[in-house]
Amino acid sequence: MERAVSITGMGLVTPAGSGVEDNWRRVTSGVSAAATDPALEGAEVDFSCRVPDFDADALLGRRTAWKLDRFVQLALVAARQAVADSGLDSASWDGTRVGVVLGNSLGGTATFEKQHRTFYDGAPEDVSPLMVPMGMVNMVAGYVAMDQKILGPSLVTATACASGAAAVGIARDWLAAGLCDVVLAGGTESALSPATLTGLSRMGALSNRRDDPGAASRPFAADRDGFVAGEGAAVLVLERERDARARGARTYARITGFGASSDAYHATAPHPDGAGLERALRTALADAGVDPGDVGHVNAHGTSTPMNDLVEARALRRVLGTRPAVTSTKGVTGHTLAAAGAIEVAYTALALRHGSVPPTANVRELDPEVDVDVVTGGARTVDLDVAVSTSLGFGGHNAALVLTAA
Repeated sequence: MERAVSITGMGLVTPAGSGVEDNWRRVTSGVSAAATDPALEGAEVDFSCRVPDFDADALLGRRTAWKLDRFVQLALVAARQAVADSGLDSASWDGTRVGVVLGNSLGGTATFEKQHRTFYDGAPEDVSPLMVPMGMVNMVAGYVAMDQKILGPSLVTATACASGAAAVGIARDWLAAGLCDVVLAGGTESALSPATLTGLSRMGALSNRRDDPGAASRPFAADRDGFVAGEGAAVLVLERERDARARGARTYARITGFGASSDAYHATAPHPDGAGLERALRTALADAGVDPGDVGHVNAHGTSTPMNDLVEARALRRVLGTRPAVTSTKGVTGHTLAAAGAIEVAYTALALRHGSVPPTANVRELDPEVDVDVVTGGARTVDLDVAVSTSLGFGGHNAALVLTAA
């Protein structure tokens, strides 16, 4: 089977902006998108990383937007961007040979919270008949399939913060197995609701820097204290390499390896020695036929939590040594949860394409126990052929993807 697949289109709707150019400009600037969030007023943590200037009515039409939770709205816009960017036309392609696999974790939390309040305020007759389809995680794949006339397989992966990366890996396998000729793959999340963020805060996952939100997400820093919650969506158009060449498509990068594993350790904490992540990474490298010494860049999960960053850094050090230029773009975007892996695969592909590694924002002093080459201060020009993107999720889910230059 032909294992390598080409990324021929990208759609990005993130706290760093909308579209490829805006996103790349913002993440290479190292300027955080975190800010006080009016929707979280009165909450224990009242700041987040939201997608700026997102007008669903204008982008999707009011008749479409009103029946969709925001996590689906973001994904639909990203999917439209990606298909347009690829040069394909969903109006004329053979939809039976196109698939869609997207990661999502929490579904329509804002919808559920709103309808819950309506019910318990004594007005069950006012609960929306759309509540269930608006909240279900699978509906994002369903609506993207409807919007893009996709008649092949559709799936939502729900492996917490590894969901987007898992979706890209599964899409690669679908193409290799001949199930599809084109797959839209990625992830989406919009769970910036007061109850959800309060829950994350109560478990100690979030930064408490309410006085300086823009500096709160600081992956691998000595004084990191938690992540900043974000929202966003990324959709990639994936095709077999020979098919992309045959139609003269522009290729951002190739996905050549995928590995996944389970910690089987704890509901929310990674295994303390990073054994699960190490297995996923070594599997991905073997799948790609790549020597660890060939990897020049890692877009790390790097959440800015004390435990995750140290565990991840140690696993990267054991497998890859100190050669790769390591970054966490969550310093800019915050942690977009299920969307993070897909967004970061896109950023990894752009790093390969531009020969530039974005900086890890807000790191004034690196944790002395982090023994990898973390890029700080500004973007770094690097001659890149092979890069890796890693993702970890609650429940002990790990995923790693190997990308090579086109």
